[in-house]
Amino acid sequence: MTDICVLGNFVADNTFYSEKLPTKGQTVFGSGFQVGPGGKGSNQAIAAARLKSKVSFLGKVGDDEYGKMAIELYKKNNLNHKTVFVSNEHPTGVAGIMVNQTDGTNAIIVYPGASMEITIDEVNKFSNLISNCKVFLTQLEIKTDVTLHALKLAKKGNAITILNPAPAIKIEDEFFKYIDFFTPNETEAEFYFGKKIENYDQAKEAGDFFIKKGVKNSIITLGDKGIYFTNQSSNFAMPALDLKNKVKDTTGAGDAFSGALASGLEKKMDIKECLKFAIKVSGISTTKKGAADAMPFANDIK
Repeated sequence: MTDICVLGNFVADNTFYSEKLPTKGQTVFGSGFQVGPGGKGSNQAIAAARLKSKVSFLGKVGDDEYGKMAIELYKKNNLNHKTVFVSNEHPTGVAGIMVNQTDGTNAIIVYPGASMEITIDEVNKFSNLISNCKVFLTQLEIKTDVTLHALKLAKKGNAITILNPAPAIKIEDEFFKYIDFFTPNETEAEFYFGKKIENYDQAKEAGDFFIKKGVKNSIITLGDKGIYFTNQSSNFAMPALDLKNKVKDTTGAGDAFSGALASGLEKKMDIKECLKFAIKVSGISTTKKGAADAMPFANDIK
């Protein structure tokens, strides 16, 4: 039995750490380097699984060392990996990540590789899984026609649907009517809303805009300002976590939030409890290095 089905991508993160991020044409010395598992969909699936939800990850990797890394990761974290396709034609995706060690901020380039090649026919092989899960979570790192098709399958089966619209790319308005929870960060929200979002009032305006588009609930994540929630009956801000430990790496913090949101919804937490839980998980993830490797376990939250 799968409680949460995540459709998305896996990439191998090649992460460089330095005291500052280089500007155009500049070379800087690094202070560290690591290779580890990443990709928004995969990170979100790991986050939910480590919070003791039963998770299936639906994605595609290459028949190579990085693809093997993905399968080992899913076995280790008790995810259903029988839903992962292995391509003989395309390599596993990779990401180049530069992290500023001073404040944990980053800059990322992603080559999606095999993950972008998953097809509607392949998704249809697991249509029962998508239709029968409690929560369906996806992003925009695979082809949009495949994502929309899967959202329709999930809604047909009454799953709660979450779209984390990352990266921010143009999508048809039809998407919005299949989304129960729309979770952009402020930059992504600005892309769809068309105006700057720098405070709670502007986040409220954007949230109202998304509700009019057909989304049931809008959650705009605002980094160190926390989140802003909007639906038909209420809207409110919730602050970020006051961390005891230093921020080391913000890579994957949004994925930790999305995975925890899915886990909280699957566990039937009420919305405020669920959002507090997701904020806490996201905050704790920034105190560790890496993406998937930084996803907190249930014991970390206590």
